[in-house]
Amino acid sequence: MCGIVGCVNGSSVLPVLVDGLKRMEYRGYDSAGVALLRADRSTVIKRAGKLVELAAALDESKPTGAAGIGHSRWATHGPPTEVNAHPHVASWAGGSIALVHNGIIENYAELKAGLLTQGRTFLSETDTEVLAHLIAVARSEGKDLLEAVRTVLTQVRGTFALAILDSTEPGRMIGARRGSPLIVGVANDAIYLASDQTAILGHTDQLVFLDDDEIVDCRSGTYTVIDFEASVQRHEVHRSELQLEEIQKSGFPHFLLKEIHAQPEAVRDILRGRLILEDGISHLGGLDTIMPFLPWLDGIDTVACGTSYYAGLVGSYLLERMTELPVHVAFASEFRYRSPVVAKGTLGMVISQSGETADTLAALRELKRRGNHPQEQRRRGGGNPVIGLVNVVGSSIAREVDGGVYLHAGPEISVASTKAFTAQVIAQLLVGLQIGRNRRLPITEGQHIVRALHALPDQIQRILDRSADIEAIADRVAGYDHVMFLGRDALYPVALEGALKLKEVSYIQAEAHAAGEMKHGPIALTGPDLLTIYLCPKNDLYEKARSNLQEVKARGGTLVIVGTEGDTSLREFSDDVVGIPAEAPIWTQPILVNVWLQLLAYYAAVKRGTDVDQPRNLAKSVTVE
Repeated sequence: MCGIVGCVNGSSVLPVLVDGLKRMEYRGYDSAGVALLRADRSTVIKRAGKLVELAAALDESKPTGAAGIGHSRWATHGPPTEVNAHPHVASWAGGSIALVHNGIIENYAELKAGLLTQGRTFLSETDTEVLAHLIAVARSEGKDLLEAVRTVLTQVRGTFALAILDSTEPGRMIGARRGSPLIVGVANDAIYLASDQTAILGHTDQLVFLDDDEIVDCRSGTYTVIDFEASVQRHEVHRSELQLEEIQKSGFPHFLLKEIHAQPEAVRDILRGRLILEDGISHLGGLDTIMPFLPWLDGIDTVACGTSYYAGLVGSYLLERMTELPVHVAFASEFRYRSPVVAKGTLGMVISQSGETADTLAALRELKRRGNHPQEQRRRGGGNPVIGLVNVVGSSIAREVDGGVYLHAGPEISVASTKAFTAQVIAQLLVGLQIGRNRRLPITEGQHIVRALHALPDQIQRILDRSADIEAIADRVAGYDHVMFLGRDALYPVALEGALKLKEVSYIQAEAHAAGEMKHGPIALTGPDLLTIYLCPKNDLYEKARSNLQEVKARGGTLVIVGTEGDTSLREFSDDVVGIPAEAPIWTQPILVNVWLQLLAYYAAVKRGTDVDQPRNLAKSVTVE
């Protein structure tokens, strides 16, 4: 993985490829390359490092082509070198195959062993090069390009999104997917392939989302989709609502800061038309299909990864209060390997910003498989439903769930997620309102939550307006190499997310603990070399939190405190205190505290001089295990 862009337009595709790769830089990568075809030649140019290295090589050679593919690679098999960069090429008697790939080929070793016995020579350490050779062999046996690709992919185990060129057919491009996203962009005189719609934004807004085990045959202005049995498939063409200005910095020095500041409007977007104050309830059309299930609902199982997992943990505290149902949250990457018990009457909930996260998609399928109780099917006409909270319309998870909530947070370009986390927590509050009010949540409490959500955008803005205070604290935080975050109740997972954000973008080693657990081990770390960030707004556990602050201070620890506006008593523990709005209730405190921590991580990273938007070793959408 990480980014694919391709085009057939009958003229010159290089500007499309370079523009597309630039727009996908945010996904994280360590090398890049392109392959172009024209009637008399094919050209492959690739470079290790950032896209500027590839751009310089392209400026020097000025290749042309009427069809082309490009790729930005995040290393999986083999280090990030030029020879391991995509595209990969394999020759056959009549020409050559060029191919780019996102995903993992699980049986590549045995496939490669067979190719070596045929005298095939490999240049790279990647699993991807195997595919190029297999297709080249099939072409040398007389198979048409489409049939060669179809035949080869029936032999493959693993995940892939592919864009493929054959030097003998300069006006043709083949794409295929299984478990990794691939989009077809349709225009009158061109067809595009992309792993991310941002890559082709501005060229077309007409999109076709391929399903697993489908292949698309692209020629200038036309395309055909078939499955692995060679049957033609029909797809609806969707109109993208993404706007070009959404993927530009708009005057901010980094996308991360822009996206932090975009949160008031993102909150308004996710709430728009979804709250009914008089009834203290939310209305989510995406949950209509699960409403008949509510009388049998006994619990909620949430699966997610990374920041989405921490959003799910925050949601678990809030959902249990609202619904009086047990909520279990699991790492999607662990869920399907631990033989999970999915009880009858359990609502599955999967959370993913991209809607394409490989581990989360696999966990979704496991939730559906284990929730498919035959007795319950006979009773209600179906197994346990699964809903999704995703940000990308048409994504794999959005298409496979039984219902759900779109986040409407807009695109996130920075690798570190910010506004999506906020939207994911709010989406769970909306789900909890709809379920809770149809169970035992009093109308007065429902109205209280609705009012709190309506007030949230302005309260977030108040924190953003105090960025200078947080920046001053971050200057001091940046001088530490070790930081501990502490929080109680729903602020414990916010502490986990705060630690994740700080380590992601500043590379400071950070950890987080439930504050009540500090004395059971973590307190051993307390001392002058460890900075403790304590989440201490006024709530039901405020006095217990103050006891923890005393324990840190007594042992010579240095504290930064996220408190409540007007609470001057916290100054006895630290001079570094910034408060969140005092009127915020427990339902929205986690979101406000997290915005504070996002700004802290951002400014600390800037102070330390890291690559804020593209942290080392990270990718935005993790579509491999």
